[in-house]
Amino acid sequence: MIAFEGLFLIYLTSAVFFILSIKGLSSPTSAQKGNFLGIAGMILAILATLLVIPSRNDAGILFALISAAVLGIFWAKSVKMTALPQMIALLNGVGGLSSLLVGMAQILRHQEHLFDTSIGIVIGAIAFSGSIIAFFKLNGMYRFKRFQYANFLNIIVLGVLIFCWVQFASYNTISWAYFLILTALIFGGTITMPVGGADMPIMISVLNACSGFAAVGIGFAMSNIVLIITGALVGASGTILAAVMTKAMNKSLFQILFLKDLQTQNTDMEDKIARTASIKDAAFLLENANKVIVVPGFGMASSKAQYALKNMTFLLENKYHVNVKFAIHPVAGRMPGHMNVLLAEAKVDYTKVFALDEINPDFETADVAYVIGANDITNSAAQSDPSSPLYGMPILEVFKAKTVIFVKRSLNAGYAGVENPLFFADNTLMLYGDAKKVTEEIIAEL
Repeated sequence: MIAFEGLFLIYLTSAVFFILSIKGLSSPTSAQKGNFLGIAGMILAILATLLVIPSRNDAGILFALISAAVLGIFWAKSVKMTALPQMIALLNGVGGLSSLLVGMAQILRHQEHLFDTSIGIVIGAIAFSGSIIAFFKLNGMYRFKRFQYANFLNIIVLGVLIFCWVQFASYNTISWAYFLILTALIFGGTITMPVGGADMPIMISVLNACSGFAAVGIGFAMSNIVLIITGALVGASGTILAAVMTKAMNKSLFQILFLKDLQTQNTDMEDKIARTASIKDAAFLLENANKVIVVPGFGMASSKAQYALKNMTFLLENKYHVNVKFAIHPVAGRMPGHMNVLLAEAKVDYTKVFALDEINPDFETADVAYVIGANDITNSAAQSDPSSPLYGMPILEVFKAKTVIFVKRSLNAGYAGVENPLFFADNTLMLYGDAKKVTEEIIAEL
């Protein structure tokens, strides 16, 4: 056992490390340092917690900690970069589950701070069940479209949840606590199930925020400063990310959670012709360009083409003196920063990677826009067709480049189910095939 003042100081130091970690992660140059600061903060928090626990079943606690650490290390080293979104969703769920379990232990043991605790267990249960559904959807193990009465079902479940919450607050009985948890788990699932694949990055951020705010509730119940501060950091980060991405999609969170999914456009493609390029054509255009902008999408992640892109960039810059930049849309991929992580893995120079607002003015002076596995985020209908479901969504304006080279397996629409008229534009050339294989063939030709 340690004195309260000493515990408070250690927790406060841990919280400062977490804040500095967030600051470090805001820039590629300091991201590694920020990661280590976060690890140090977590180690401090765990040690302080171990010191304050009465000597009781120490061997069991240490065994659980060591086992979890080994499992975490193994999982982190074995998970594929393409599976990062699924891992993030699952970890969000684990965070929510931990708040739920700690909250229930608090209720069963102390029967105090029940309102604070109930906030933690309700939000934690929603984060847990919602994140598990998100994991299954991202992993391709579960597909579910919004049905006609989905919103009505959510309203009913929410009403039952509020009723159980009022009953628990009134009577403080364990039975109502169980009903409250069960209803919150159901609500987390029903609110997440209808969310479309294109909106899952936003939903993951919302669930991430929920896991943080659940920790805040438990922190107040336990008078634990490190839980309050770190939970608030996680909750605020998830909220900000969700806000940034909903703005990038020109949507509101209400639309994502409660409005129908975008429907596939039934347009006639038979009278449209998409021009096809050969590998030699693409290599010729790239080597004779002054400026090339690479636009990666989930196709880069699924084919693991980031290393080939790095090699192609190196060749273009050093052999042909081409100015190469990368354009990243906020919702490209399956999670916030998905494309940035993959490019960093391949050691692409971060100074060549630009966000939507920074890079859009450059497309007008670009000789080639090399679009690899991106679709909805480049769909020109978002600016030109008021009847399009994507209309008003900020996009990467690749259509302004002199030539657009699309690397895709087919002319199929993206996750939004909306045909991309850019495929049939006069300045567009289609390169069909696996993104990694196609890029490697271009490298060989160069």
